[in-house]
Amino acid sequence: MKFLLSLLIIFPLLVNAQQNTVCFTIDPNPNINDPALTPFTKYVDVLGCFSIYAESTISDVKVLHAAAVAAELLDNNEDGIVDNPLIEAQLISESALMPIFSSEGSSAENIFSNNYSGDGVSAVLYKNEIDPTQTGHWGDDASVEEIMHTINHVGHTNVYPTAFSLQANSSLLTAAMDVARGGQFMSVPNNYPASAWYHYDDWTCDYECMAIEYIYWAQVSTMGILDDAQTASGIANEWEPYNATLLQSMDTLIYALITNPVYKLPQLAPDGNYCPNTTSISEINTGKKLLTIIDVLGRTTKRTKNQPLFYIYDDGAVEKKIVVE
Repeated sequence: MKFLLSLLIIFPLLVNAQQNTVCFTIDPNPNINDPALTPFTKYVDVLGCFSIYAESTISDVKVLHAAAVAAELLDNNEDGIVDNPLIEAQLISESALMPIFSSEGSSAENIFSNNYSGDGVSAVLYKNEIDPTQTGHWGDDASVEEIMHTINHVGHTNVYPTAFSLQANSSLLTAAMDVARGGQFMSVPNNYPASAWYHYDDWTCDYECMAIEYIYWAQVSTMGILDDAQTASGIANEWEPYNATLLQSMDTLIYALITNPVYKLPQLAPDGNYCPNTTSISEINTGKKLLTIIDVLGRTTKRTKNQPLFYIYDDGAVEKKIVVE
């Protein structure tokens, strides 16, 4: 028993010391004859419903990082199964994908944009926008934003139109946005009302673009990705409620929408690690299957360091563990 307890302490330390563990493989492009996809040499199938395509100049680390982020957004509890089967089916039907280009205006991007005619792409990523060491951090890693845009646009707006449609006067999302912007503006106004807390000012972004950006800001605020002083200051000209507490108090409509369990939107921030089949020493020795992990407040969470967590198994057992950094 003493030996087993020692393993339980040491093994998590070893696992957490290895950052960005991603249990996907990079394969050759399976659709090399598709005119739009010809420029890509690297491919990752994410949970059977989302594809990553990348140019040869994109490092494997960055390709796998994008794949991990997509998986974490789709399978937020990391049990290896897409959380929302309706979204999964929609992404499959539209062949949802994220292209990664070496740079803006690259020959690969030109070939793709000139030949792609599907509805499975809503955003792209560039090599210099991906930083696996700072997952989702504003200004450093755009993977969470762009992949979230794609999942929301291709998935949620079509599966739940009364909740997430992007057209004016069409959904709970746009009704909330009109409040957040201090009125319904079909284009960027010269000045937003003083009451607005969402004041995006890119004149190239139309109303629907504003809506997809709006839900992104709300989701990452709830996830805690923006919750530091430097980020809050940097985004203040566009977005004010930078954490869950502020969002819940300032924007009750969007907070209620994105936390509604019916839609199963991800609530936990991606960290760039995705390996749902990883088991702990206790699971190996006892044969128990881990069902979920919760924190002291009863919220589903991931394996995190330096805080007490409760591991719930399929035989009814509950273990309290603290993984020490």
